[in-house]
This record gives sequence, structure tokens and C-alpha cells, in this order.
Amino acid sequence: MSVIPQTYEDWEYCITVKCGIPLTADYVQARIVALQDVESYQTEKFIRRWGAAHHARTLRWFQQAAQRIETAGRDT
Repeated sequence: MSVIPQTYEDWEYCITVKCGIPLTADYVQARIVALQDVESYQTEKFIRRWGAAHHARTLRWFQQAAQRIETAGRDT
């Protein structure tokens, strides 16, 4: 696996296992809101550090995580 995740599965592993951050609905939604605010200092810093393409991928992965959480909630 690359240092920078290239797939949703690699990204999810990095977040949940390596970083120990649970992908809760609240956390995922907060990250989506933050990543969509391209004028915020933190998002600008993220884009400068990792690039616009990785920013877009990361936002999509958080959106995908939100969909999985929503689907799992309907299945219970």
C-alpha cells in the first residue's frame, strides 16, 4: 500500500486501523463539511500539502463512507 491511499479500501484502513479513528456519522459529516469549504485555512493547507486530486478523492471517500453508514443504518 502506498503512503497516500489510492482506493477507498486503503483509505478506510488508514483512517480506522492505522489512525484508530472510527468512521461515525458525526465525524464523517464534519469532515465532508470541512473538505467542501475550500476557502478554509485547513482545507487550503490540505490541498497545498496533498494536491487537488487527492483532496477530491478524499472528499469522495468521506461521501462514500456516509452512504455506507446510511445504508447500514437502514439495514438494522
